[in-house]
Amino acid sequence: MSKRAVLEVIALDVEDAVAAQAGGADRLELVTDMAADGLTPSAATVTAIRAAVDIDVRVMLRLADGFAAGDVERLTRVAGEMREAGATQFVLGFLDGAGDVDLGAVERIAQVLDGCRWTFHRAIDRAANRDALRKQLADFPGLDTYLTAGAAGGVDDGLNVLLAEARRRGEQGYEQQLLVGGGLRLDHVPGLLDAGIDGFHIGGAARPSGWEGPVSAEAVSQWRRVLGG
Repeated sequence: MSKRAVLEVIALDVEDAVAAQAGGADRLELVTDMAADGLTPSAATVTAIRAAVDIDVRVMLRLADGFAAGDVERLTRVAGEMREAGATQFVLGFLDGAGDVDLGAVERIAQVLDGCRWTFHRAIDRAANRDALRKQLADFPGLDTYLTAGAAGGVDDGLNVLLAEARRRGEQGYEQQLLVGGGLRLDHVPGLLDAGIDGFHIGGAARPSGWEGPVSAEAVSQWRRVLGG
């Protein structure tokens, strides 16, 4: 590949962040409560991690399990608090009851982010129409990445979708980087790299002891070696 593939690692705390950076991660997705698939961390955690590492940190904006926005007023307040704590990049994504993108909620949050770069997370894998969602969000300020497995069940189920979307990169709604995550394994990587995909996201794969244990710098380093760079 002509450029280094991005490796993003889920971090829950400073220990995770430091280990991920030591292993060669390019970016962190900062969350809390993985039992709910990752919610917004505390402002104190954001501040501490920003002080501990010098790689990019994307902070989750999500207040409850599922993909409904919930209390949008509270979400906007939390987004503002995260910015005050030093966050400059974010992760978000909301669907309505029909599985369509909740444009109202996304617009409100994007206004608070005011041009900060952000990822639309795996809500896209539960969307009623992925292509329609992408086109509705095509011109949103700051949106530069889709975190996706290609299917709700994970990369094994979504591989063909990922490869098809990679071929469309540059079309309207497909300008953003594909960040592949959700059941991602090392054996998926060669084929994804060959397809031109240059973003990879790991969580449990960075934790040999499971979610009760910390990120392992050695595990992250293994991914870094396979991805190159």
